[in-house]
Amino acid sequence: MSRVYWDTMLFIYWLEDHPVYAKRVRHILSKMEERQDRLCTSAFTAGEVLVGPYKMKAPAVAKQIREVFESNFVEVLPFTLATADLYARIRAQQGVSPADAVHLACAAHAGTDLFLTNDAALSGKVIPGIQFIAGLNTNLF
Repeated sequence: MSRVYWDTMLFIYWLEDHPVYAKRVRHILSKMEERQDRLCTSAFTAGEVLVGPYKMKAPAVAKQIREVFESNFVEVLPFTLATADLYARIRAQQGVSPADAVHLACAAHAGTDLFLTNDAALSGKVIPGIQFIAGLNTNLF
């Protein structure tokens, strides 16, 4: 069993049934369930995913999305003072965007095994606390 952190876009691809990426994300999710992996993400991810429904004035969709993040299915990681310290180090040393640094800091603080993203700039980075950072095209699933 591994703890796999999903970047925001994977949730958006899955929840919005993206025409190009949804099939791949569903496949990964299926393999994670088979292996009994734990799906992790940050509270920040939930906020990012909820922007679209609120922009579209779709409170029912926002409620459904919140229910996904409130379920036992997803482990939502907090942004704490210790996470903030990691965030600052990652921003200073890696030169990634503030949003990416939040995700990486949350995943690192939680000691995740895999950080899964569709951001090619993040794939392959080395962040202490995260075993591997890989893209959607990874052969791990």
